[in-house]
Amino acid sequence: MTMASNHPAPSPAPTDPVDEHEIFVAISRAKSQLMYALCIFFTIAILALLALVTFYLVSIGAKSLSWAFFTRTPIPNGMAGYPGGMKNGIVGTAILIGLASVAGIPIGMLAGIYLAEYNAGSFLATPTRFIADVLSGVPSIVVGILGYELLVVPLGHHNGWAGALALAFIMIPIVARTTEEMLLLVPRSYREASIALGATKAGTIIKVVLPAATGSVITGVMLAIARVAGETAPLLFTALGSQYLTLNPNEPFPSLTKQIFEYATAADPAQQKLAWAGILVLILLIFVLNVLVRFFVKTVAGRNR
Repeated sequence: MTMASNHPAPSPAPTDPVDEHEIFVAISRAKSQLMYALCIFFTIAILALLALVTFYLVSIGAKSLSWAFFTRTPIPNGMAGYPGGMKNGIVGTAILIGLASVAGIPIGMLAGIYLAEYNAGSFLATPTRFIADVLSGVPSIVVGILGYELLVVPLGHHNGWAGALALAFIMIPIVARTTEEMLLLVPRSYREASIALGATKAGTIIKVVLPAATGSVITGVMLAIARVAGETAPLLFTALGSQYLTLNPNEPFPSLTKQIFEYATAADPAQQKLAWAGILVLILLIFVLNVLVRFFVKTVAGRNR
């Protein structure tokens, strides 16, 4: 008979405790990598979609571009040179945007300066800011109907002044709110230093605050111009449009967007192709304008340093 061993049975080898910190770090790293991958994916998807739309637009619109597009007005069907070009719409749009800018930009900038610099204790600041926010989101067709009732009906006919003022009405709240936000980003020390040197409040705003925010304010102005450059609904009710090249705002006034709308909804393939060319030209004009303004902003910023 064998004797039982007095030695205890060997216990299993202890396992290393789980490092909770390492697990947390690994999960955080995985989440960061996932977020980064999602950002890259959707950025590429948006760029691909934009490139697809741009390529499609250029491939169709470029085929209809010609010298006649920029130098001729619309030609009736059956006549030599049909369908003509959109010279009247290009010139009319430039004039309408110019008139709208003359009216809308100063009013919007002055309103933005008031909200940013003079609104301390003012009972007008909050309702003005609220109204500007509401007007920024109002559908453009509402602005067109308002312009029709206030500017077309009293005069008895459609006219370019009504179209320009309708576009200015859209620009004002955008310029006002952008100007306010950009001026508020200027450090308060700039104002205090200017006033300490003996400058007035108005002089401080004109010579110190506005130059410091020039680039940002101009960017906001360009956003407003780009917004109204592609508007059609307000012009349908106010300027109405014209197939002739006219420089008199007292008459129905041509616009590129209105002409694009008419040609795009026409049954004639020749007019539809011309509408694609008009869309391409409109986008190129806005693009070139934005590039020139950005170049101007960088030049001004370099001089102010």
